[in-house]
Amino acid sequence: MPASWECVSRDRAGNLSCGLPGKMNNAMADSSPSCSAELSRRVLRLQVFTVLWMTLEAAISLGSAWHSHSPALLAFGGDSLVELLSAGVVIWRFRFAFNETQAARIAGALLFALAALVVLTSVLNFLGYREARRSMAGMGILLAAAVVMPWLGRGKRRLAAVTSSAALKADAAESSLCGYMAWIVLSGLAVNAIWHKPWADPVAALALIPLILREGWQAMHAARLGCGCS
Repeated sequence: MPASWECVSRDRAGNLSCGLPGKMNNAMADSSPSCSAELSRRVLRLQVFTVLWMTLEAAISLGSAWHSHSPALLAFGGDSLVELLSAGVVIWRFRFAFNETQAARIAGALLFALAALVVLTSVLNFLGYREARRSMAGMGILLAAAVVMPWLGRGKRRLAAVTSSAALKADAAESSLCGYMAWIVLSGLAVNAIWHKPWADPVAALALIPLILREGWQAMHAARLGCGCS
């Protein structure tokens, strides 16, 4: 789920620029047009797969959250939707000239709203308003995400280093973070499923709050800096 929408360097005049510091910033400029086109195609293929996966992940997670009254799955599924937005930003970044600042601001606002919703749902769970139930479908998608998302993150990091894209670098961090979040939520759901401890589900949900707030803060911080990589 967004982890680092930040501008990472300044030029000699003090202007913010996006990408990786040092020689990597000139990688795309020094490459041939055919090499640049091939890199763009690789990025787009990876991002199209990400969009398809995140759509499936969000749909199953949110659907399972609705049926099982699981705040942990609600947090994970909501974060998946924001990561879907991030993947879309990267696709637009490599297909069209696109300013990422507005997308970062929107993502930050959505993440803060998600954190508030998860806290509310978790409190209602603790108060006994709705007890979280076992969700085998939710556990299945979490286990799959714990494997798929780190793999996606590694691929995106390699391409981000070559293309010097801040959007792709941020998306790579989000994919890796999604894998960690999947293990946290899976732990809570497994405790509930095996030992019938409904409180484990909202505890897992609340454990995600610092990660979600961190993502939201970084997105809003990048938007305030006016990080518009193109």
